[in-house]
This record gives sequence, C-alpha cells and structure tokens, in this order.
Amino acid sequence: MIELIVGDRMFSTWSLRPWLVLKKTGLEFSVTEIPLYGPSSDAKLAVHSPSRRVPVLKADGETIWDSLAIVLWIAEAAPEAPVWPRDPVARALCRSVVCEMHSGFMGMRNDLGMGPQFPMVGPSDGRRTEVTEAAAADVRRIVAMWREMRGRFGAGGPYLFGEWSVADAFFTPVATRFRRHGVDLADYGDDETAVVYAQTLLAQPDFLEWEREAKPLDHSL
Repeated sequence: MIELIVGDRMFSTWSLRPWLVLKKTGLEFSVTEIPLYGPSSDAKLAVHSPSRRVPVLKADGETIWDSLAIVLWIAEAAPEAPVWPRDPVARALCRSVVCEMHSGFMGMRNDLGMGPQFPMVGPSDGRRTEVTEAAAADVRRIVAMWREMRGRFGAGGPYLFGEWSVADAFFTPVATRFRRHGVDLADYGDDETAVVYAQTLLAQPDFLEWEREAKPLDHSL
C-alpha cells in the first residue's frame, strides 16, 4: 500500500501536488495528514520524513521525500498513466516548467503565501494583497509561461499542454494563490488565457475533492 504523508490540506501547497498526480494514476493510496504548526509537529514529521518536511511517500519499504521526486516515482510506478505529455517536445517543455515552478518564484511564495490565515481552499474573501515587485515579476513570468504553452498546445484540451499533466498539478496551488490574494492577472500581461486556465485548474474534479476533504486541524497538540 502506498502512503502519502501531507501537511494541512487547508494550505499545504506542496502536499497537494503529488496527491493530484496519484489521483490521476488510479493507484491505491492512503493519506496521513500532519498539522504543521503544532508544538509536536516537528516530532510527528520526524517519524515520517528525513527532511522533516512534507510531502513524503512510503511504498515498497522505502521513503521518498520532495514533491518532484515523489512525482517521478509515481510516473515510473504507473507508466501507463499519461501524467507527462506523450509528444516529446511537449514533454520536454512540461518538465521545464515543472522544474522552474519547483525551484523558483520565491517572490511569489514569500509575498503571496499560503498558511492558516491564507488557506488555499475555498473562495476568495475579497481581500487583495499588495503585490511587491519581486512577486509581480514572478506573476508576469507565470502569465507569460501559461500564455505561451496554452498557445502552442491548447488545441488538445483545456490544460497547459492540452491534456492534464504534472504541470497542472504543480500550478494548481499557484491558481489558489492568485484567487486567495485577489491577483488580477490582467495587470500582469494576461489576455484572459491565463485566467481561464487558472479557473480550469480550480474546477478540476480532483482538486474539488481535495477542497471538500480539507478541514482545519488541531494545532494545539
């Protein structure tokens, strides 16, 4: 049995990514959810994660940590599931945008953060966060990336490379950041391509399931 250890579903963006990919493969798995801000959180994480971070995947007696490493393991465990684009050019570009998302956009992460006060689930509360220049540069880059890939590969479906792929798993939490912080993508070079794509991610059935299952955890323990 595959076990995925995640942080609070309300706001753990990195936990969501491999969960979405697992859902697309049809592999059976269980979920263990750990509150990230409690007095015993570090001890609980240490039981499962050598890095004391989530997500972590346990399978075949092994522990795999880091969201990208987990996704690569999933793709090998379910090679028949098309979680990467079939076309070699699209697949190479998909891996490029996934790696850029995995390692970059620190301005957006820091200034448009997710946490107990800014959950990634649920509709916007109408507030608009002031966007710093560091975050604005990241948003402009993301909008340009989304517009380019949708322009090149959008004929195949509503997702970034047409059919759903790992890229969509990695960018779903980004769409939640934009929603939660009231970011108007038109201010960052969008021609409605990016906003429609973000809406598609937020309406995707597996993400809606994650939203329904996300409940506040007790952080006092």
